[in-house]
Amino acid sequence: MSELIEEYMDVLQNIEFALVGVYDKNPTLTDTGTMYAVETLIKVYTGESRGREVALPQFKPEEREAYDTAKRMCDWRLGRSSMEDEKGKKAEDVEPLTLEVIIACLKRLLKSINTWYKRGGRRGYYEFVKQFIK
Repeated sequence: MSELIEEYMDVLQNIEFALVGVYDKNPTLTDTGTMYAVETLIKVYTGESRGREVALPQFKPEEREAYDTAKRMCDWRLGRSSMEDEKGKKAEDVEPLTLEVIIACLKRLLKSINTWYKRGGRRGYYEFVKQFIK
């Protein structure tokens, strides 16, 4: 697992950056809501890799924003879309990753969220990771 972290640290950081932005705007977003969004994203990409479509659940608005924001970042890393910053400047294209790599990164991220939730409470992951992202 540490090899995954080393090789794809930039991908993990990209997704974390996206999630921290959602946490910043939504004080009601909790780690459990973020886990739900990431778990759903894993199911969607796993279903896609198997040729199945997965229906999205009923999200709370902040969970839906976490899902959508993380998905946009993942789709960019998959080479499916472009990414722009707040000022509209287009990010450089990146080497497209496979679904398997994105799924593995999301699973690793989910493990991290769960760990920090258990240690720090409702927003433990956010409180931990924001010190590295901002």
